[in-house]
Amino acid sequence: MAIVFTHLRSFHAVAENRGFTAAADALNISQPTVTTQVKELEERYGVELIVRRGRRIELSETGAALFDVTKRIMTLHEEAEELLLSSGKLETGMLRLAAVGPFHATEMVARFLAKYPSIKVSMLLGNSDQTLQRVLDLESDVAILAHAVDDPRIASVPFSTHDVVVFVNVEHPWYGRDEVSIAELAGQPLILREVGSTTRRALEQAALKANVPVRPFLEIGSREGVWKAVERGLGIGVVADFEFVAHPRLGTIRFSDAVVQTEYRLSCLLERRHSPKIEAFMKSVLTP
Repeated sequence: MAIVFTHLRSFHAVAENRGFTAAADALNISQPTVTTQVKELEERYGVELIVRRGRRIELSETGAALFDVTKRIMTLHEEAEELLLSSGKLETGMLRLAAVGPFHATEMVARFLAKYPSIKVSMLLGNSDQTLQRVLDLESDVAILAHAVDDPRIASVPFSTHDVVVFVNVEHPWYGRDEVSIAELAGQPLILREVGSTTRRALEQAALKANVPVRPFLEIGSREGVWKAVERGLGIGVVADFEFVAHPRLGTIRFSDAVVQTEYRLSCLLERRHSPKIEAFMKSVLTP
């Protein structure tokens, strides 16, 4: 008793679009067809996939688990279609990137598009945890991360390594210094990104190794917010050295006695590492 692909596709569309009408519009078929196919899928296997609550729908536990599977099925189906349409030449399709920041990401996209100008590229920015999760959830094809990933589901290759530096405003007592020790951070008003950000993770790991207590005085969920707060003199921040943009009221200071670094890596699902578009992106970015 094989599962009919069209039934899975209808279920996936309902789960993804959170409704039968929206699913029908997305698939360009009638709503009764979508409803019938999902109902037949439930009846065939004796399960409840969609819970109707008035005009809203929710996924049952089984439905949520099946949705995780259909995400992979639809992604592979899309890749198969792209491969066949382009005869392996990567002339059509979409590459979805997730990145922890725009600096390396835009450089990588430029290299890729120079070789594959017909491929469309979309990019989502977020912290490291969000970026990795987007690949695991099949929302993105490739993640540009700034740390190594210890997850057997993920394949990753190194791209570059950068020092993390402190930055302060012109009125701070440290302004103009070349170096500070990591111990000097103790008790300082640190302005950090949210938990899950790359630079915060690097700083906290180095501080833990040096047995230096560091706690955020202010936690802000964006780079721009951290920069504005430091500029206003509310505290000190940390940033990867290559990301620092010269500013008349801000200055950077390196650590004298600690290695605080971010390692940029390209990551994808291990099961998708041979996807033509992912391989093409990796090759275009990593080839000198």
